[in-house]
Amino acid sequence: MSRIMKTKSATTAAMALLMSASFLTASAYEMNYEVSFEPKTHYINVELTYSSDEINQPVLLKMPVWAPGYYLIVDYPKYLTDFKAEDASGQTLNWEKVGKNGWKFSPKSRQSRLSWRIFANERSVAESRVEENIGFLTPNGVFMHHDGDINHDCHIHFTLPDSWSHISTGLAKEGTTPGCYYAKNFDLLYDSPFLFGNHYTEEFSHEGHTYEFALETPDGYKESPFKEDFKKMVSATTKLIGDVPYDNYCLIHLGKGGGGLEHINSQACYSEGTFRFPSHDQYLRYMSFVTHEYFHLYNVKSIRPIELGPFDYDREVFTPLLWVSEGFTVYYETRLMMSAGICDSEYLLKDLSSYIETIEGKEGHKHMSLRQSSYDIWLNFFNRSENGKDVRISYYDKGPIIGLLMDIEIRSRTNCQKSLDDLMRLLYWRYFKELKRGFTEEEFWQSVAETAGSQLDDIRRYVDTTEDIDYDGILAKAGLGINHDSYQLFRLKDCSKEAEKVRRSMGLEAQ
Repeated sequence: MSRIMKTKSATTAAMALLMSASFLTASAYEMNYEVSFEPKTHYINVELTYSSDEINQPVLLKMPVWAPGYYLIVDYPKYLTDFKAEDASGQTLNWEKVGKNGWKFSPKSRQSRLSWRIFANERSVAESRVEENIGFLTPNGVFMHHDGDINHDCHIHFTLPDSWSHISTGLAKEGTTPGCYYAKNFDLLYDSPFLFGNHYTEEFSHEGHTYEFALETPDGYKESPFKEDFKKMVSATTKLIGDVPYDNYCLIHLGKGGGGLEHINSQACYSEGTFRFPSHDQYLRYMSFVTHEYFHLYNVKSIRPIELGPFDYDREVFTPLLWVSEGFTVYYETRLMMSAGICDSEYLLKDLSSYIETIEGKEGHKHMSLRQSSYDIWLNFFNRSENGKDVRISYYDKGPIIGLLMDIEIRSRTNCQKSLDDLMRLLYWRYFKELKRGFTEEEFWQSVAETAGSQLDDIRRYVDTTEDIDYDGILAKAGLGINHDSYQLFRLKDCSKEAEKVRRSMGLEAQ
């Protein structure tokens, strides 16, 4: 929580201090942002001081057209208006639009000032919203970077309306001046949403890391088990991977609505608008949602297909592996809750059964493979055409099924010495930590074979084709069966000792 300065003189002094420090660096240019808000009209005002010794050389600034994790071209520039360019003396600079998301100008002095306004009135986790008591800012649709130099750093200062008191974000503050933040590169900035206003905030420490809850609608929060369950879930995830990829983490939960988006230092989600849930099952679904976005810290932000970073913010980024990034995250959201003691194995089996019912109960699985659903998400993220369920599937539904079946196969083939957990750890430590990159599709399957001790050809075929899955054959290896009318999973009464061992290792014994 930060108290924010309100005076223009203090703001000017803060920016002067930032800029004097900037000129001591070896960078060819510096970018310093000043941001303010107009709650009544839903506008965000942006001023960029661009400083460089290179005069009369054209500069192309770019704004992203999409947000990682949100596989849809949002076209953020559609919200931008009143772009202006001036030199240090206030003289107007000529500029031109380049494509739908580029602005080009030529500096005439060491400092140039660019400004624009962003209309912010969308209830979306990937778009900004400014209202009387709240401001949610998604940096992808507000800030611009120098074309071709996403790794450059930038400084940001926010001036808040007098009635707003708090800033919540996972991005690090800069110095002790309120409202000042620093991003070491634009990938980090674009991955760090902000919540401003008078929302509820709570800071705490857990296992050596700092956390902030930023809740727009905290009704019932203090009476709920959410904070303690969140800690349990974080501990279970840390135990699974063996590492924590952040210093501080901010949980931004907005008012009633739908959708959530993962970030490297935070999550931004719309909620039920209250923590007073009508039933325990509904609370568990909410916890699954939170756990899903949290586990994305590992599975997509760290453990990731090679196409997902460094990002191309100008166009779609296609990968056939979102069934791993999203589908396995769905599988793990409930497994982690079970490991943390938040839910039991009955809830896990019921949850997994629902995905099988969704896939097998519709015609789509006969026409679209899981791999194709990953690649074509850019066409289908919000495609609600009337024939959708007949010709398409979602990796959110079939992905966790494959996660379950792959987990069973690995445990069965290794006498329970290895599991899907070992695959996730291998991908994390080898590619993210050691090689500092994502993995290719073939490297993923090689890692699967390395973990299982042999190729999982049947599982890969279920991913790459629309072939019917042999549920009975694979589930029996974990002492499980399936009702082919209701698609509900159940424990086999009679199974081999090997299958019983696999079932026990998965925590699926009867409670």
